[in-house]
Amino acid sequence: MKVMLKNYWAILNAEDKKDFRREMKEKRAKFYSIFTLHVAKGVLIFLFSLLSSLCASQVTSKVDTTLIRIGEEIKYTIEVEADTTELVLFPKGQSFSPLEMIESYKVDTSFADAKYRLIKKYGLTQFDSGAYTIPSQHIVINNKNFTTDSIQVEVRDVPVDTTKQKMFDIKPAIEVNNSPFNWLQLVYWLLPLLVIAGLLYYFFRRKKLKEEREKQLPPYEEAMVALQKLDASEYLKENKSKAYYSSLTEIVKRYIDREVDDKALESTSDELIERLMLHKDAGHFDFDQEMIRKLDAILKRADLVKFAKYQQDFSQATSDRKTIEEIINETHEAIPEPTEEEMAENEAYLELLAKRKKRKQWVYGITFTVIAMVAGLLTYGSITGFDNLKDKIFGNEMRELAEGRWYKSEYGNPAVIIETPEVLKRVGDSVPPQVQQAISKMAVFSAGDLREAFFVTVATMQLSQQEQEIDLNMALDGSLNELENRGAKNMIVKREDFETEKGIKGLKAHGDFNVQVSESKMLKEKSDYELLIFAQQGGIQTVLLVYQDDAKYAEEIKNRIINSVELEITNEGEKQEK
Repeated sequence: MKVMLKNYWAILNAEDKKDFRREMKEKRAKFYSIFTLHVAKGVLIFLFSLLSSLCASQVTSKVDTTLIRIGEEIKYTIEVEADTTELVLFPKGQSFSPLEMIESYKVDTSFADAKYRLIKKYGLTQFDSGAYTIPSQHIVINNKNFTTDSIQVEVRDVPVDTTKQKMFDIKPAIEVNNSPFNWLQLVYWLLPLLVIAGLLYYFFRRKKLKEEREKQLPPYEEAMVALQKLDASEYLKENKSKAYYSSLTEIVKRYIDREVDDKALESTSDELIERLMLHKDAGHFDFDQEMIRKLDAILKRADLVKFAKYQQDFSQATSDRKTIEEIINETHEAIPEPTEEEMAENEAYLELLAKRKKRKQWVYGITFTVIAMVAGLLTYGSITGFDNLKDKIFGNEMRELAEGRWYKSEYGNPAVIIETPEVLKRVGDSVPPQVQQAISKMAVFSAGDLREAFFVTVATMQLSQQEQEIDLNMALDGSLNELENRGAKNMIVKREDFETEKGIKGLKAHGDFNVQVSESKMLKEKSDYELLIFAQQGGIQTVLLVYQDDAKYAEEIKNRIINSVELEITNEGEKQEK
């Protein structure tokens, strides 16, 4: 072969040799480029497989079924393992097209190996038959995107046998009358508002009157200012005698009312003169007889003007005005100056009045605040319900548990899956000496206490001889005896079969008992309980729930916990205890 190539090369001319070399060079370059491309492709495939394996270890997805009928629900689950400090964002909105998301369930959280295990479920459906693909979903963990695998599902028609199922026409539309106006609700709203408005008006009105009273001038100065205002008026120029004499008599009466007799304003002219004479005769005030006579004459002329429509001339009115000023001045001089003792008594009296005033202000303020709070509470209670109002004020432990965050987790080995309002804590894993031959492993998890309003405990036991047959009735009797040893007295026991949603069968005991607090004391309120017991995978699993029934939230909590109980059945080896 080599000889033939040498001979062939010898007969070629220089141009052919040059072409041959160029062709071989091009083939080598093409070979090297193809080889490099395949090597790079292999490296990329390896890197992508490594990255996907790393992602798969952190984010996984699954569905509970890949075959449904039209309108049935597919539960799509995304599980994420993340550190406690990492922020995880799950898909939101209709990101599952062509399937429709009908419900987004709350995220369940559990702990495993110092990490969070987050489980997010979505309810999906489709109303047309056919084969569909659930697209990949994007999960963000600390600004890093992770993608789940797409999943194929099939939606089948619902067979309808029209020969057996009767067909009905569509019912016609029916007119519905408007609901009547709820007047009682309007009263609930308006009554507290009217009470508050009335109290506000009363409070501020009284405050305004007091401020006006405090700004009032002394009696003599007030009378002089009033006479000056009367002089500046146009009553006499406009022949308004009635208005002039009404103001003039009111000025003198108000002064006498404040300084001499506190009934002057409400007295007639004759009654006022009579009371002034009594004060003079009793020696209370040193009034001049002539002054009383002049005042009597002016009051009678004023009565003629006011009630008989008598018109006084300008000169007489001016004279009466000067006389009134003289009467006020003489009365002011006739009033004795207070002694030091009277001034001290008056000062003490004023201090007493100030204290009473301050005390009244406190009483009014506190009363107003209390009434406003009661009105507000009544309004809130009438709208949201008085039971809700009572729970907001006094608190309700069972309601907080029912409406708070719930946790679904696995406990023990074989695992018990249960949803509770509080995370169960491990309280023991040591096997009692008297049963060490029968039980190889034991784990107990609980939340609360037997004496509290809510108590739940989960216990799992692995038998030493897993092939031995387990009598659930005997195991149930042992659990009830243990409950009595922990303080349950006067126990009422009712037994019945129990089956989980996945068909795992067991026994249930329920009833009530009194809790022994001390040697001589038991709780007055009875505690209700439910005890579930199962025998699976060579072990015994028990779930005990004790609660004080409040006729509302306790029953809701109990049903939610009992309905969530499941047992994890696996054919793989022993599951590591949590």
